[in-house]
Order: sequence, then C-alpha cells, then structure tokens
Amino acid sequence: MSRTLLLKNATVVATMDDDQREIANGAILITDNLITAVGTTDDLPDGADQVIDLQGHVVMPGLVNTHHHMFQSLTRALPAAQNAELFDWLSALFPVWGNITPEMMNISAKTAMAELILSGCTTAADHAYFYVNGSRLEDNLDAAREIGMRYHGVRGAITLGHSDGGLPPDHVVEKNEDAVLKEMQRVIEANHQREDDAMIQVAVGPSSPFTVTPNLMRESAKLARDYGVLMHTHTAENSKDLAFSQARYNMTPAQFAEEMGWVGDDVWHAHCVHLDDYGIQLFGRTGTGVAHCPCSNMRLASGIAPIRKMLNHGVKVGLGVDGTASNDGNDLLGEARQAMLVARVRHEDPTAMSARDALRIATRGGAAVLGRDHAIGRIQPGYCADIIAFRMDDIAYAGGQTDPVASLLFSTPRRVNYSIINGKVVVDQGHLTTLNLPRHIERHNQLSWQLVNG
Repeated sequence: MSRTLLLKNATVVATMDDDQREIANGAILITDNLITAVGTTDDLPDGADQVIDLQGHVVMPGLVNTHHHMFQSLTRALPAAQNAELFDWLSALFPVWGNITPEMMNISAKTAMAELILSGCTTAADHAYFYVNGSRLEDNLDAAREIGMRYHGVRGAITLGHSDGGLPPDHVVEKNEDAVLKEMQRVIEANHQREDDAMIQVAVGPSSPFTVTPNLMRESAKLARDYGVLMHTHTAENSKDLAFSQARYNMTPAQFAEEMGWVGDDVWHAHCVHLDDYGIQLFGRTGTGVAHCPCSNMRLASGIAPIRKMLNHGVKVGLGVDGTASNDGNDLLGEARQAMLVARVRHEDPTAMSARDALRIATRGGAAVLGRDHAIGRIQPGYCADIIAFRMDDIAYAGGQTDPVASLLFSTPRRVNYSIINGKVVVDQGHLTTLNLPRHIERHNQLSWQLVNG
C-alpha cells in the first residue's frame, strides 16, 4: 500500500526545474519514494499519511557529490601532510593508509556520509581506490545501505608501484591487473542497480595516470562499456600531474584521456584544474563530465579550475568534496559556496558565478555528471524524493530574508533541518535518524588513532 508524505508552508521551494521556479509558500507531495505534486500549499491536498510543516524553511533538491574518497576521514589534518602539494601529500599518506582494515573502511564511510547528509547531500559518488588487508567495496556499500544515502561506489584501483615508475609504494598497490578487472566485474554484477530510482550504482575508476598503467585504463573502459556502467578517474589535477603525463606518455592529460578511450557521456573526471583549451572543447563536444573540488584544490595548492570556461563550452560540471584528508571536511553546501567564490577570484568578476549558478551545479549539474538527471537533482513530479530543508531563523541567515535562497551561500552554510532521501526522513529537525552519532564518533576516533599510530 502506498504511503504519502506532505511537505507544506515552506518559505520557498527552489525546484531547480527547467523553469527554475521558486515557489513561495511551497508544498510537495511525495508518494512512496517519488515526488507526485509540487505547488503552493493552497494548491496541494491538506492531508497525507505524514505531514511536515516547513514554515520558515528554504527547500531545495538534495545536493549531489560527484567525487569523494571516504576512507580518508580517518586521516584528517595529519601533521605530515598539512602543508604539502598533491604528490608529497600522497607520499605522506600512502604508508599510513596501508594499514586500513575493512572495519576502518566501513566506519570512515559512515562518518563521511553522515557529515555529507547533514550538509544537504543526498547522493554521493565515492572513488574508493585503496584496497588492502581484505578491504572490499562492499565495506562502503554496506555503510550506504545502513545510513540511507544514495550511493555511487566507484571501484577504483592503484596498480603502478614506485618501482615501475608510479607514485605509490609497491606494498600498497594491486599488482595483478587481471585480478583487479575481475573484481570490478564481480562488484558490478553483485551490486549495480539499473532502475531510475536506484540507491546503489557501481562505476569503475582506475585512480590516475600516475598510479595505473595504460592497459588498465583501456581494459577497464572496455569492461565498463560492456556492462553499461560509468567510468571515473583523476585528470589534470596539478602541475606535477601535467609533467608526469608529458614525461611518461608525451601527451597532455586530455590527450591521454582521449587516447585511452576515457571521453564520452559515460565518463567523468575529477579536478581538471589544469585542463587546457583542447581538453575543455573535447569534454564539451563528447559530453564528458567534470567533478569540481574547489576546497581540495586550494588546500593542496593545485590551483583554481576554469569552471566558467567549461560551462561556456557545454561541459557537464558537478561538485565534489574530494577526500576528507584534503578538504578536510564533508560539507557540500560549503563546497558550493567555495565554487561561487573561487570563480569570482579566478576571473576577478563578481558575475562569474552567482549563488544560483553554484546551487544549480550542486544539484542538476551533479545529477547530469552521474547520469541521473532524469531521476534526481530537481523537485519535479516523477523525480526521486531527495529533498532538503534549511531553517532560516538561524543567526547565520539573520538579515538575509530578502533573498533566502541566495543567503544559503552568501551567509555561513548551516546544517539541514530536514533531509529526505528516496522518500524517507533521514534528518528530522536536525537529528540524523539512521546512526547513533556519539557512539559512532567514539569508534571512529579509536580506529583513526590506531591507524595513524601504526
């Protein structure tokens, strides 16, 4: 039997639909896990099986995180990596991560998911490329099922050890690439859901040109396309990344991606801070997506990605928080604020990105990058009921009531008061309902201490 949920009396519902409607005194009717009606409170029915009064709230679609490394929440603010650029940062952390256990993977994923959900994220893509001591992608998939997040698990890999010219130490890489491909295949067959409202999807993700071989890039692309799943990797993240591609392959990162078959509407690349004009045009022409990670790019001194130029050339762009040890948080609304600000800094132009531009990238943009723009990223009948609501009586928004939607980014971002994922209330009046946070945080800190201290 169907169950209905009515959200009513919202100060404004920012739908992110094709008409960019912002409905004052808005209401949304949800039946099971789908949105069935959107309008003013007066337009919609009075009753439902459950009714939530959202007077004083801004309501919008759940935010979509297109790039993460959730296991890294175990190593936030590690002293040896605090003041390092990407390659030195990885070199400091690889040996520490070499002691990660399956429980650590699961606990760290739930930590990242909890923080993301409280910041307004309802869908997350997690590039899980580190597998040691029996860890599997299922450690993270189980976490997503428990906490109730819509999750895109990217079965990544690092296979090119230091002795073969790669960056990682040999003892942390998966040297048998045939075994890696078989594991990717197994994870897809066991877990990937193809329905429009899928809660779990799987992608393949060799980590980067400096951590895997061209053979794995080509063969994983073939595997992904045989199974009809997406492909994800890192590209053009910093100047050393560019130098590595030139020295080893005599190609730019964009040329390497094209040569390996890693362009198309089934591919998205993280960072692209130094994507050149050829690469931008290539990505726009082929429908290739980009995960923009402004906080991490600044934290690691990688630079500021040319996002306005990408958008102007039709590149699909979403947001990503990146790893919790290079951000060092999981605040996707805060990431949208940073995206707005760094675009203005890069171009020295306050019109380079508006608050609504950034929110659109964080919702519809991310949905398009993950191939889900027919199901998530907007509040519209027939779409999945992934909806977030912020209380506007918080001191952070005092004085910002003339434009409460823009105030979400111009003011200091706050936690959601409600988060509904796939029709289920996951955050209720600011409280995460699916995880005992104090107990979880205590265990997370115990495991983090064990990991960092060997």
